[in-house]
Amino acid sequence: MSGTTGSRTAGSGTGKRDGHGRLGSVLSGLVVAVGCLLFLGGFVVGALLYRPYTVPSDSMTPTLAVGSKVLAQRIDGTDVKRGDIVVFEDPLWGGVPMVKRVVAVGGDTVACCGEGDRLTVNGTPVDEPYLAPGLDGSPRASAEDFSATVPDGSLFLLGDDRFTSLDSRTHLEDAAQGSVPRTSVVARVDAVVWPAPGSLVERPAGFAALPGGTSDPGPVALLLTSVAAGAVLVLAGAAYGPVAGLLRRRAPARERTT
Repeated sequence: MSGTTGSRTAGSGTGKRDGHGRLGSVLSGLVVAVGCLLFLGGFVVGALLYRPYTVPSDSMTPTLAVGSKVLAQRIDGTDVKRGDIVVFEDPLWGGVPMVKRVVAVGGDTVACCGEGDRLTVNGTPVDEPYLAPGLDGSPRASAEDFSATVPDGSLFLLGDDRFTSLDSRTHLEDAAQGSVPRTSVVARVDAVVWPAPGSLVERPAGFAALPGGTSDPGPVALLLTSVAAGAVLVLAGAAYGPVAGLLRRRAPARERTT
């Protein structure tokens, strides 16, 4: 009788472990599936909405260092607002992709320098804390004074390093006074992926107070989170089998010891 009882008890315990094992396998498979969906979904949607670019010069320092890898959202030029960092291609600027900051839009009068050596847009001084310091150690919105009126449907673009950047100021003698058509814009920079992975490009508060405000960030943060979460879930689900097997092998050893 005692032998039969012991055998039945052992069999019952094995059944429980098998049940837990099957449930664990199902759950781990589900975790891996969800992880794959998040990981691949983030990549696919990101590839449709964003393009990678390499910053070609140091004109956007310190915001974007030369050689930085950035993600730029594919947008229409009509969606661009003041303060945006955009990728554009214009024949008069060489027809190659360039990265600059939009400081004025059609109808604006942009000038430098106003009170506190700041840029002015329609007479309103704009704070630009991202500017690189000048030779005297203090930031100035432009190495040289200028004033321009932006034609309708165009953008006035400057680099964040106002002492080395070749930008709209270089083309002030052109018919458009240095401006480029909105149709020249191919993308808007949302994030840096190297050398600062996941670093989001903030919209400058100085332009937010102007009519029209600043643009809303794209979904890059959500996509990066989706990819990272998916990778964690895939690794966690894949690790279940080896961990569960190790625990099952250790359980009989503990029972024999006791």
